Amino acid sequence: MTVTPRGEAGARAATISDVAALAGVSPGTASKALNGRGRLRPETRERVLDAARKLDFRPNAMAQGLLSGRSFTVGLITTDSVGRFSLPVLLGAEDALGAGRMSVFLCDTRGDRIREQHYVRTLLERRIDGLIVTGRRTDPRPPLVLPAPVPVVYALGPSTDPADVSLVPDDAGGARLVVDHLLATGRRRIAHLTGPAHHSAAAERAEHTTLALRDAGAELSGGRVYFGEWSEAWGRQAALIALRADPDVDALFCGSDQIARGAADALREAGRRVPSDVALVGYDNWKVMAEASRPPLTTVDMNLTELGRTAALRLMSAIEGQPAGGVERLPCRLVIRESTGVAAEGGPSPLRG
Repeated sequence: MTVTPRGEAGARAATISDVAALAGVSPGTASKALNGRGRLRPETRERVLDAARKLDFRPNAMAQGLLSGRSFTVGLITTDSVGRFSLPVLLGAEDALGAGRMSVFLCDTRGDRIREQHYVRTLLERRIDGLIVTGRRTDPRPPLVLPAPVPVVYALGPSTDPADVSLVPDDAGGARLVVDHLLATGRRRIAHLTGPAHHSAAAERAEHTTLALRDAGAELSGGRVYFGEWSEAWGRQAALIALRADPDVDALFCGSDQIARGAADALREAGRRVPSDVALVGYDNWKVMAEASRPPLTTVDMNLTELGRTAALRLMSAIEGQPAGGVERLPCRLVIRESTGVAAEGGPSPLRG
């Protein structure tokens, strides 16, 4: 039998029978080889796979699902309606799932638990193979209430159930990266401006900023953490408070890039030069904010795309019968830009206003 390779003019799509004929096996054996089932000799499996590549054979997803009992689809539920944090997670998950020929359904709950349960039921009715749950905060959240068992992985915001699989950025490590960098550039009077104290991201970053300074024989400028809101307005206000509490402050470590943008405005209005008088660091590496700052902002990147990719890999392992459990912390990285140069000789310019 002669089989025309796909791609030639007028060629039809190759079928499993075409692959079997080219490999010299039965259609049943070809199906087992392509789906990784059955006990076949390695050379037979390789011959079938080689034939499929030559014919550019693409298996029918519906037929594969019927054979394997899987839909090759995954749900991603998020509470982040803006997409600032969930979109990088989604892109990373899609990269990993796409390699496994799996598709993603994205559902935005807008922080509404009733809407969340509706989406869970809808996704389960579509016979998804698993779920990734993410959001816009790192605060622990209750586990999903599932009417039917399905593997679930939590990304960014961990589950309160220690048996669940949760992946979070290592905010403790991120804070230490910033402190080490500022100390290495000659800064010694470092203030920390951040978000609400009841948010776990703000609390953890503040705790480990304080500990890292203490380990280096230093203390926070002003003697305390400046907790407030995740906003530019708070950044402006907090920077002025920090300057008045310690006129010799030479670095501001902000818990978000938005806070840092506001702090940059306040420093400029106070006549303090960045970075020669005061170094400035943000958190999140929100490029719209960080790269548009003047000067561009040194900041911590939580590697959310990698977080999403790893979450997808953990989910695929669970789908294949190899579940894990507990909280896994993924390292952050420091993105160094112009806002943290070496301190100027002679100390900062005097406080104005």
